[in-house]
Amino acid sequence: MRTLGRLVVLVALLAVVGGIVFYKRPVWVATQGTHFGLFLARVQSNYVLTPEGRVHYYEAEASVPGGGIPLVLVHGLADRDESWAPMLKRLKRAGFHVYAPDLLGYGRSPKPDGSDYSITTQEAFVMDFIQALGLQKPDVGGWSMGGWITLKLALDHPEMLNRVVVYDAAGIRFDGAAGTSNIFHPQTVAELNALAATLEPEAKPLPPVVARDALRTLQEMQPVVDKGMASMQTGKDLLDGRLQGLQVPLLIVWGNLDKLIPVSAGYAMHGMVPSSELDVVQGCGHLAPKTCSGRVAAATADFLKADPAPVGGVRALTNMR
Repeated sequence: MRTLGRLVVLVALLAVVGGIVFYKRPVWVATQGTHFGLFLARVQSNYVLTPEGRVHYYEAEASVPGGGIPLVLVHGLADRDESWAPMLKRLKRAGFHVYAPDLLGYGRSPKPDGSDYSITTQEAFVMDFIQALGLQKPDVGGWSMGGWITLKLALDHPEMLNRVVVYDAAGIRFDGAAGTSNIFHPQTVAELNALAATLEPEAKPLPPVVARDALRTLQEMQPVVDKGMASMQTGKDLLDGRLQGLQVPLLIVWGNLDKLIPVSAGYAMHGMVPSSELDVVQGCGHLAPKTCSGRVAAATADFLKADPAPVGGVRALTNMR
């Protein structure tokens, strides 16, 4: 009886401590939940040494001979590799060997003070990451700013890649919220909620305790985000006038409700590369790889596995799977 009483007290104490931790750092708790979910899905958390330092990445290896088709996923501005979690699990099941690094300055990767965190710098970082792992002509996918990095890498070093997929990608001139200088520099909970509403069309205001912690978390990476945004806004790495020379097969995936980088930019990109495939994900916003991962992962797998690569098509992805 005494042992049972002690157990009840211990459980109650853990519940109180857990409640305090969640109240103080709900974003951290959610991130740990993502880590645990990836662990249960047998997605490994690894590090590799590159010229930039010790780089963190997630590795999801398919249970097939050879480990599956190599695919590198590159996240966007103010993000980290955990955001690929839904895609990692689905693409692993679809037969891919997926590698998702934290970009320079983000997550658990190096954060050099002197870096400009430009597209060119991040491109070199991704190239070093691929070479450090010894990958031979992997497929590469990039989301938002990561799409810009991926396209530039494909243009500069087509011999390194097999096929390319971009999701709601930056990299060409367009009219949209992403061009607003302070969109990724929220100072208040109201500004953070405005950013969330821009990223996801059906986003509801964050609970105050979550919003405060999310704002604090974003502010911790703000110097890196600001440098990256400042570099992008110079226009020196824009791909207008270059995309026509893309030599590798390209799939463009876009949420039709994207408010940050509108779907019109996806159609413009498709027009610059007529051989590309364009898949428009109905009912989804800028976070399509996360909130609509089923359709996005299926479209990605279909394109990367097709022999030969599909050319020139445009599809509307509804809730077909």
